[in-house]
Amino acid sequence: MSHPDSDRVAAARTLLFVPGDRPDRFAKAASSGADLVVIDLEDAVAPGDKEAARDNAAAWLALGHRAVVRVNPPGTPWFEADLARAADHGCTLMVPKAEEPAVLTEIATRTAGRCPLIPLVETALGIERAPEVCAVPGVVRAAFGNVDLAAQLGVAPDDHTALTYARSRLVLASAAAGTHPPVDGVTTAVRDPDALRTDTAHARSLGFTGKLCIHPAQVRPVSDEFAPTPGELRWARRVLDAGDSVTAIDGQMVDRPVLERARAVLARAGEPRTAP
Repeated sequence: MSHPDSDRVAAARTLLFVPGDRPDRFAKAASSGADLVVIDLEDAVAPGDKEAARDNAAAWLALGHRAVVRVNPPGTPWFEADLARAADHGCTLMVPKAEEPAVLTEIATRTAGRCPLIPLVETALGIERAPEVCAVPGVVRAAFGNVDLAAQLGVAPDDHTALTYARSRLVLASAAAGTHPPVDGVTTAVRDPDALRTDTAHARSLGFTGKLCIHPAQVRPVSDEFAPTPGELRWARRVLDAGDSVTAIDGQMVDRPVLERARAVLARAGEPRTAP
């Protein structure tokens, strides 16, 4: 039986980070319209505030709220306590610096399926091992950590050319492993809507179907960018309404892969169709 959060994780277009040491912001994040809120115990929290952030996340979850928790990386002093507390609440885990399939397998085993996994792939080794990382049982969907990877490579985190290989490899690895399409990394320019649109469109063109957000103002534009366009919806409805026997529409070949793409377009819009 799949975890009840798995479908939400799979379908999310927007995942909004909120610092774990700022519980005053949790409710605002939850009301932002984001598909998933990610309570961050890692980068956004200073070492001296880690324990309080963990307690804040647990208190929020104990009230019945749903959230993803980004734990501290395996091997850090805070990871074991993060994992134990998250497992108590059965929440989805975002695992940073994901690059060791055996470590992810151990996490899945220790949480006994109570915590769906989102490996955050943000190192060169993680990208090279992406097929194995995505294939770990319990992984629902991978996410791309552009900022950390860019720092390791010595490039800018918004350099599309420099990071295209890494993004495409993660998309391909997800498809090969049979997991859901991955989530793109952040746009750090929170006051630049043009940069946000450009980044999101680029990710979408490569096969990503969601994005990490760091400000509530990013949620709506990102969601809109990942939604099927009116033209795509019209095309998909025409293809599926024509039935399996049609071999061409408007001079374009229609075969099984085209039918599957049409179904995927409508599913993203909440209009799942089966063959007539």
